[in-house]
Amino acid sequence: MPHINAAAALQICVLLSALPAQYFISQWYGTDSVQRIQITERLIIASWSSFTKSYFSLDAWADRLKLWLSKTRTCLSVGLLILRFRNWYYGEKKTKIGDNEAETHSYFAESSHVRSPKPEYIQFSVGQVIVHKRFGYSGVIVGWDVKAKAPEEWLRHKYPPAKQDLKDTPHYRILINKANGFGKSTAYIPEEEITIIMGLEVVHHPDMKAYFSGYDGSKYIMQPWLKKIYPHD
Repeated sequence: MPHINAAAALQICVLLSALPAQYFISQWYGTDSVQRIQITERLIIASWSSFTKSYFSLDAWADRLKLWLSKTRTCLSVGLLILRFRNWYYGEKKTKIGDNEAETHSYFAESSHVRSPKPEYIQFSVGQVIVHKRFGYSGVIVGWDVKAKAPEEWLRHKYPPAKQDLKDTPHYRILINKANGFGKSTAYIPEEEITIIMGLEVVHHPDMKAYFSGYDGSKYIMQPWLKKIYPHD
């Protein structure tokens, strides 16, 4: 049964109080006792009829139930709309942030995608010390891509029409040896521009310990997290 709210309770009180009030009025305005009794009877019958129609009628309760259900459905609909909007907004926002982060970290050999199996045409490995053939600086490989992965604007600037073929060759991310005084701390370069230095070579870079745990005489030893990405290097 629908809940009787404060307005309904007030209406009941008014109806119940109407009878003594009407009787009191009839005592003052009736001309004689017979008329007062007739007036009182009519008032009682009218009040009772109004009360029964309002609270003892199935149709009245059905109307109240319909109204209550209508309000409930409206509230639920509004709540669902709000919930769906919140889910869409925050879910979409989260998805967009996640996509942007994934896209950003997939550039310049920074993707966490496991490189397995390792293609045979990838000549060099993470941890090997290199020297740049043209610029002469040394460094250590911390990642590679089977081909250049970078923003289109960067690729257009790096590779003009005459060097477009280089975009499809293996690229390596390098921590540059600060002892060279080159000015840059990292580089992302194609395979053809580097060569390997064998033997002991100390590379000074603030991020070395984040990538490597030591040096085995031929290359630097990857930290466990990096080894998971490059299991065959």
